[in-house]
Amino acid sequence: MFKFLILFFLTGFTTKATQANNADKICGKWISSSKNIIVLVYREGNTFKGKMVWYKNTDTSKGMDEWTDKHNPDPALRNRKILGLNILKEMTYSPQSDSWENGKIYDIGSGHEYSAAAHLGKDGVLKVTGYWHFKFIGRTMTFTKA
Repeated sequence: MFKFLILFFLTGFTTKATQANNADKICGKWISSSKNIIVLVYREGNTFKGKMVWYKNTDTSKGMDEWTDKHNPDPALRNRKILGLNILKEMTYSPQSDSWENGKIYDIGSGHEYSAAAHLGKDGVLKVTGYWHFKFIGRTMTFTKA
């Protein structure tokens, strides 16, 4: 009986540790397939966030660290810097689907926030889908580890 309890405890602990390791696979720097954005994805508690750490701007009239969130619908937020802005938030890991769900993604170009989900393909490519109500009509961006 004692051996069974130890085996049961260790199996449960290993499963939780494996789930945590799987969840953290999304952490790190990711560069978009169009090579114009680098996002740092990190864990904060039980959720994951993504921060803009580099972007390519065709308008070179200002430095990267000078551009602000000018399209934000909230006038009080229009002066915040794009560089360092959390554009992905509230993502939670789902071990059943091995994906990150129930998040929000912010589109700097429009100032709109959308629901978001992400998963890693077998090729290691991160696919992040921003959508409004239904994933199948959303837009998916792909990223590789930077």
